[in-house]
Amino acid sequence: MGVKVYKPTTPGRRKSSVDDFADITKSHPEKRLTSPIKRKGGRNNQGKITVRHRGGGAKRRYRNIDFKRERFDVEATVEAIEYDPNRNARIALISYTDGEKSYIIAPHQLKVGDKVVSSQSKVEIQLGNRMPIGNIPAGIMVYNLELAPGKGGTVARSAGNGIMVQSKEGEFVQVKMPSSEIRVFNVNCLATVGQVSNPEYRGIRWGKAGRMRHRGFRPTVRGKAMNPVDHPHGGGEGSQPIGLKHPKTPQGKPALGVKTRKAHKASNNFIVNRRNKKKR
Repeated sequence: MGVKVYKPTTPGRRKSSVDDFADITKSHPEKRLTSPIKRKGGRNNQGKITVRHRGGGAKRRYRNIDFKRERFDVEATVEAIEYDPNRNARIALISYTDGEKSYIIAPHQLKVGDKVVSSQSKVEIQLGNRMPIGNIPAGIMVYNLELAPGKGGTVARSAGNGIMVQSKEGEFVQVKMPSSEIRVFNVNCLATVGQVSNPEYRGIRWGKAGRMRHRGFRPTVRGKAMNPVDHPHGGGEGSQPIGLKHPKTPQGKPALGVKTRKAHKASNNFIVNRRNKKKR
């Protein structure tokens, strides 16, 4: 995969870039592995907007991804690398020896024809293989890691992400998260060897508002451009700075650089070193 830059034939093309999709080998999804998505426009079950700036966008079908991969010790072959409109990573269509097919998050540099396997014991340290993190040596990159055994992968699933296995201490394995946080996981939590595909995604520049509307994002207005009734940053004559002690959300809560993690969260015991202050 790469990022393609066009000549600036229009203002929207200037400094914008697109995905070249060179790694995609199949243009249409496996229909029985998809399901419809009902659009909510950022609204909850009461019809109130709880997430701002959502609405519209191209129609999509959800790809049912197998985050657990519980078909243990059954070898599967990669049939295709596909585009998924619901995530920035690529997905791989795999076919098991008995003919059953499923989608998985594709690791970087996985190719059609490669063999992958999932096991509860130790298997070969090979791209796309899944096993308990306690069986993976230090220095290996993994992704799609479980927070609790059997829960299914929830950590490190977006494009280019990866977790570095560092050391094993009794029933826990110490890993370095994408945020640089050092954290411990149970040795029985499953993880997939490799780094998530499509790492160049971060280099895409969307260029114009219309491309964001295609993605389902509505316009964002700065708080300082509003009136005082609409936002804590609003008001004043002409262009004004925030003017308060610290930035706030539209609801008046502290924002930008403020810790949002609960002080007495149960999982705090599993964090060895917090992430960098710049990334909080």
